[in-house]
Amino acid sequence: MHKKVIGDPVVIGGRTLSLSRAIRAGDFIFLTGQVPFKNGEVMTDGTIEEQTEVVIEDIKKTLQTANCQLIDIVKAMVWLSKREYFPGFNEVFSKYFPVDPPARSAVVNELLVDVKVEIEVIAYKPE
Repeated sequence: MHKKVIGDPVVIGGRTLSLSRAIRAGDFIFLTGQVPFKNGEVMTDGTIEEQTEVVIEDIKKTLQTANCQLIDIVKAMVWLSKREYFPGFNEVFSKYFPVDPPARSAVVNELLVDVKVEIEVIAYKPE
């Protein structure tokens, strides 16, 4: 098994972060937790539905660089900044995964940036 970095470095506020956007390890692709970005900046505005859609679309783009699709996701870990965001988040998430959704965990927690949601995924795609 080998490890391969996928995607460009993650830059926030002009600062390159000490993490990889994604890593392929054998047949698995591990994505870093994704927060919503708009015009290259952290998206601190918008509804939970808007932020969730932005995050999933970014996940989709990152997966494409690894020749994967959303259907290849086997596990999703979700952090919400408030419990009351769950219904809106779940509504959007369900639209992206209408059939055979991935296993999923969701917790409410203070996030490191002022957003409503962060999503981390693991995909399975044999080489």
